[in-house]
Amino acid sequence: MAVRHDGAASCPAGFRSRLVMTSRFAAADALRAALLSSAALAGLFSTAAFAQTVETLPGISVFASPDDGALLSGSLLSGDGLGEAGLAARRVSTADTAALLRGLAGVSLNGNGGVSSLPALNGLGADRVNVLVDGAPIAPACPNQMNPALSAISPMRVSKVEVLAGITPVSAGGDSLSGTISVESAPPVFAAPGEAVHTEGKLSAFYRSNGRSVTGAAEASVANDGFSLGYSGSWSRAENYKAGNGRTVRSTLYDVQDNAVTVGARRDGHKVTLQGGIQTMPYQGFPTQRMDLTDNRSAFLNGRYEGIFDWGTLDARANWRRTRHTMNFLEDKGGTAGGGMPMDTLTTDAGYSVKATLPLSDRDTLRVGTEFRHTGLDDWWDPVAGSMMMSPLTYWNVKDGTRNRVGSFAEWEANWSPAWTTLLGLRNDVVWMDTGAVQPYSWQNATGMGMMAMANPDAADARAFNARGHARTDVNVDVTALVRYTPSDTSAIEAGYARKTRSPNLYERYAWGTGGMSSSMNGWFGDANGYVGNLDLKPEVAHTVSTTLSLYDATRKAWEVKLTPYYTYVQDFIDVERIGTLGNGFVKLRFANHDAILVGANLSAAARVYEDEEIGAFRLSGVAGWVHGRNLDIGDALYHMMPLNALLTLEHRRGGWSSAVEVQATARKERVEEARNEPKTPGYALVTLRTGYEWGDIRIDAGIENLFDQHYLQPLGGVDYADYRAGGSRGTVGALPGAGRSFIAGMTVKF
Repeated sequence: MAVRHDGAASCPAGFRSRLVMTSRFAAADALRAALLSSAALAGLFSTAAFAQTVETLPGISVFASPDDGALLSGSLLSGDGLGEAGLAARRVSTADTAALLRGLAGVSLNGNGGVSSLPALNGLGADRVNVLVDGAPIAPACPNQMNPALSAISPMRVSKVEVLAGITPVSAGGDSLSGTISVESAPPVFAAPGEAVHTEGKLSAFYRSNGRSVTGAAEASVANDGFSLGYSGSWSRAENYKAGNGRTVRSTLYDVQDNAVTVGARRDGHKVTLQGGIQTMPYQGFPTQRMDLTDNRSAFLNGRYEGIFDWGTLDARANWRRTRHTMNFLEDKGGTAGGGMPMDTLTTDAGYSVKATLPLSDRDTLRVGTEFRHTGLDDWWDPVAGSMMMSPLTYWNVKDGTRNRVGSFAEWEANWSPAWTTLLGLRNDVVWMDTGAVQPYSWQNATGMGMMAMANPDAADARAFNARGHARTDVNVDVTALVRYTPSDTSAIEAGYARKTRSPNLYERYAWGTGGMSSSMNGWFGDANGYVGNLDLKPEVAHTVSTTLSLYDATRKAWEVKLTPYYTYVQDFIDVERIGTLGNGFVKLRFANHDAILVGANLSAAARVYEDEEIGAFRLSGVAGWVHGRNLDIGDALYHMMPLNALLTLEHRRGGWSSAVEVQATARKERVEEARNEPKTPGYALVTLRTGYEWGDIRIDAGIENLFDQHYLQPLGGVDYADYRAGGSRGTVGALPGAGRSFIAGMTVKF
């Protein structure tokens, strides 16, 4: 149906994590007990997948300095983060959780829907990033990835984001290449000692003028010292935004509601957290896609146990999520009531992880764990009444698709001296996938339907696909080796090597239709081209070497500079090969293995430039990034490589007042992937102003984004297909323009 719309935290890769424990030793017995308990829970210890991320205790800082054991190349974003990098300032300007990561070293965002950007780390995005929401991965329930993992949690529910780019310890997760993004919702709130009953709440409202976007949110908790009950809910809605030249950018509207309930209990060093919720998206436009989201509903249940024992710590999680997704045309793409082309997806995610940290001695720490992940996928397209091409049967894009992953890891961290620390890790992941027989809209071929069937080869494709075996099993091995040298209290150097492996997703292997319509419905790349799966794909294997040099003052309060160059060689990189055309300049592509390299560097710096009791404190910070990617087999550039870019921020604080001026500069994008007809984009610079004042339980925020109403084209935004289609599909499709000037206002009241 077409639709009209009018208007307490985890520490992945905890390098030298410092945990308070009642007893630190008993190494041999502890190791044996941990392995046996993990095996009993997993039932598959020999191949179980490990993903360490031990919950730190209250009051322990992570990702703050080398002395705290964080990876130098990692980034932390939290509600009380450094300066204006805190989440409170960022939530005001966006309803897209991925956008909270802007300005973090190594992070870029590939364009998608208004609340569904796809993050990339060091040039590798989408499924190549291990994205965890409350410790669990979430598989996209859509052939266009309209509901990626970070869209499953509202920015208002996020309490902390941790980013590990490049050299990622095996304990931070597998089945990925570029790193890990871990997003955590707020932990349960408990009463303080001596407090009988604790209650707290928060109401927030934000408005953004461009697109007339509104967000409302509410939080409430009631607890004693051993039990907690909390609620969090939000609603965001926006119309189409306008570009800097005043033109309305079609299919950028959205509507999303998010509700979650959290129950927690704790006693004697043990804590249990249960969380459940429902998210609904009545609609979300996708300017770079041929379709739009016309309904998306998901429900989830998460459970977590955290325990402190005399032998170490144990962290166990279980998760379940079910997502029902529908695509069709919104009005911007020609949708009319009762018409269109409905497409449906049903996905179930379920799994668990068990992780243990064992301090074997003052020098050595061992981390082990087990993990299992299951995804079940059905993707079908209902027949369209009155259409000869899209009837009379239901088209099965993926039927009874399953993707399971299980494995194990072990990680040894050694503090050889105050100056030298090493980390060695080994991980094994076994991935097995399968799918059932598929079906086209019609089994008639060229003999039965003449020239029309010759233009639509799906019947022959389905027969060929069903004639082959679909089951595939990959045995993947990851290795990480890191060394840190801290020669003085003003410098640190970290260097390492990582071997990371990712198996194809269900669509990359099993999207079978080569017809013009069927292939164009698959693809999350924002280029409006057609994509066809490949049963013979091999897993990607990335070899990364990287070094981080960090310089800072002795107190780590005045200034800091950090440089991270990296080199990645990807064996069997899943790129594409052209197999035909779709007309109007669009092409048909099949996923294929190639070898590729990525070379780049990230630079970040910060300094306190002035401080006075009367005037306040001024801080200057900046982040710059560059990446170059190349397909070694054909010499073409890799798709969606961010050109040289930088973000410079001047912040001011005085009492409850905080303000900032941001300048974002991006160079011209000249190296593009010819195979996908990726558009080039000119360079640009944007200026943003923001300010906020907090007194007592009230906070007020205001700001102006794109102060000078600059018209610019997004280098990773994809093509402006919605406008191209509205213009009669004539000429050449161009790059998607970014949003023009927007005035922002918000208020938060705590009680």
